[in-house]
Amino acid sequence: MEKIKKISKKADGPAAKKAKSPRCGLCGKTKNLIKTDCCGQWICDDEHKYVAFSYARNSCSRNHRRFTLCGHHFANEHAGDWKECTACRNSFKTEMYVWYGTNEYNFEQLETPPSYEPTRCNRCNKVIVLAEEGYSTKGDEYMCGKCTDVKFEEFKRRTKKQP
Repeated sequence: MEKIKKISKKADGPAAKKAKSPRCGLCGKTKNLIKTDCCGQWICDDEHKYVAFSYARNSCSRNHRRFTLCGHHFANEHAGDWKECTACRNSFKTEMYVWYGTNEYNFEQLETPPSYEPTRCNRCNKVIVLAEEGYSTKGDEYMCGKCTDVKFEEFKRRTKKQP
């Protein structure tokens, strides 16, 4: 009988409490957590770490809020489930829609993301990964970072020649 008591004490001890502690669903940390407004998942309360215009991806909270369909859906007050939302689907070019729905900042991902043709530079035909690379746009035309730099230098030379 005494052995049974010892076993049940262990089950209620610190190890059992640790296993029940909430964890950030993105990075796994257990301290300074909040629940997301959009989907009620545990996440790091770390948005204060982001430095404006740094483009850093060091905040679990900010990354989920800004770089997922779940966050977009909530911020724009769309009805229903974000995975079935036509308004969300129409908010982005397909490549970005897929990225927002499948990247590492999601707790849940699109099960069957739509296929798409890669975005190409209209000047050199290089594939541009919109979520990861620098590029510029003019209407429906895209230019990779390298071609954008060349075009900008051409523009600067042209404008210097004018009185």
